[in-house]
Amino acid sequence: MRRLNFSHLKGDIYGGLTAGIVALPLALAFGIQAFGVIGIEDIPNVGAIGALAGLTGALMLGIFAAIFGGTPVQISGPTGPMTVISATLISMIWATGKPQSIETVLISMMLAAIFCGIFQILFGILKIGKYVRYIPYPVLSGFMSGIGIIIIVQQIYPLMGLKSPVLIVDMLMQLPEKMSHFKPLPLCLGAGTIIIIYLFPLITKKIPATLVALVVMSVVAYFLNCPAQFTIGKIPSGIPKPCFTSMDLSGMDWGLLLKMTVIPGLTLAGLGSIDTLLTSVVADNITKNRHNSNRELIGQGIGNALSGIFGGLPGAGATMRTVVNVKSGGRTRLSGVIHGLFLLAVLLGLGSWVRFVPLSVLGGILITVGIGIIDFRGFKDLFKIPKADAVVLISVLLLTVFVDLLIAVGIGMIIACVLFMKRAGDLVESSYKGGAITVFDKEIPWQDEQSLANEIREQIYIQRLNGPIFFGSITRFHEVMHDVPDSVKIVILRMKLVSFMDQSGLYAMESAIKDLQNKGITVLMTIIQPQPLYMLTTLKVIPLVVPEEHVFNSFEACAEYLKNNNPQEK
Repeated sequence: MRRLNFSHLKGDIYGGLTAGIVALPLALAFGIQAFGVIGIEDIPNVGAIGALAGLTGALMLGIFAAIFGGTPVQISGPTGPMTVISATLISMIWATGKPQSIETVLISMMLAAIFCGIFQILFGILKIGKYVRYIPYPVLSGFMSGIGIIIIVQQIYPLMGLKSPVLIVDMLMQLPEKMSHFKPLPLCLGAGTIIIIYLFPLITKKIPATLVALVVMSVVAYFLNCPAQFTIGKIPSGIPKPCFTSMDLSGMDWGLLLKMTVIPGLTLAGLGSIDTLLTSVVADNITKNRHNSNRELIGQGIGNALSGIFGGLPGAGATMRTVVNVKSGGRTRLSGVIHGLFLLAVLLGLGSWVRFVPLSVLGGILITVGIGIIDFRGFKDLFKIPKADAVVLISVLLLTVFVDLLIAVGIGMIIACVLFMKRAGDLVESSYKGGAITVFDKEIPWQDEQSLANEIREQIYIQRLNGPIFFGSITRFHEVMHDVPDSVKIVILRMKLVSFMDQSGLYAMESAIKDLQNKGITVLMTIIQPQPLYMLTTLKVIPLVVPEEHVFNSFEACAEYLKNNNPQEK
């Protein structure tokens, strides 16, 4: 209770309830997706089992990750990337047939979630959270886009009322043949869901479009007498209990199950940590606060371990739900607790109504989620960014979709590091050609800065950037830009010593400049080297973000501009 802050009670209640409303259809959809690989032909009530697992995971993570985490406004629950790994594990366990039962699947999922939680707690204790910043943007872009494609492909079959193959390759290869056997009613319900999700925000954004689509299309399905095999089915109601208390555990090969769940647990922990801390950064940018990375990992680990014990899906910090929480007034960890309690209330009182929700409606919701995960901006800039970044992005994308998620990130990191080391080495070697090295003392103003008029010096902040701006250096850059005093009217970025800028550095600089401009601060740039200038102009940061008249070839020209545009006169 000491960790809960009641000073923003009204905003936290509204933010938590709104986030809970957004989380409800997603929790159901992710649960169905994870267990949907089994198929209703094998387990008739698998839809209800998946829905219950999704809701349980959302409320356990929502409450306990909020209480023990390090990002006050974070909303946690099942997410697309985590659900893809969970579905892969479930399909692998089901395929072994040792024994082939839903109890074996649930115990395996429980063990994987517990291992995930344990590993995340260890990550937090060992202070590994700070190293997430070293993952370059192309790796994250390719990985998240691959996850989005997997989610979309996996939902094509449920959208048509068909059983989906397990492997992505089989899904794609069998699609032309299976399409001729589609069921019209599920397809129409799923298509209507997608249409509502994209068109309803044109009417109002105050009500979550996913919830509107879920309710409207479920009512339509009810009046059209949608067959039971195309719906979730009745889910058990009541307070969640540890899943092993109501199972027959005789005949379980515990040694095999432990071996099969440790690596997926580690994969879930790694992916969940990345997903969560990226969401924490997004929350920081909105609230202008700073999260505690290691405490956040410990909170996520506690939430995932408890989720596994009670039969829920593992999850992570959810970006969309967190943003909705903040925009709706949530400011403390109490909002996350309220979000979880709302889902518990749904589980206690509305479980009988959930059974009418069609599987194709949840498939339509997930398709829109998958589309939202794909990094279209990264693809749009694919032919403008350095070739090395493009190679990394495409490699990680293909490995994610067709091989393995953890292998994709690992190989992507190796490729990115090797290519960066080569580029950095080439730049260092080239600096020795044609002359000696000039030494600059950062503590002493440079000679050309003496030309600034005394009356405007106190309102100008000069930031001298040294060396490449890349994925490993952008955190400190963000911190420096965030700490610019409120009295400052103009920020001058001296770019003379920046010889290289990668995609991560470019997006970080663009974000920092926009934040400064939102504060009413004018940003000027001087002596931009050829490679950074190429990146800034090709991707339209200049002139769309920084006008061309605010870019100068010398500091003297910048000083002359300031003489004619005194910030005191603004």
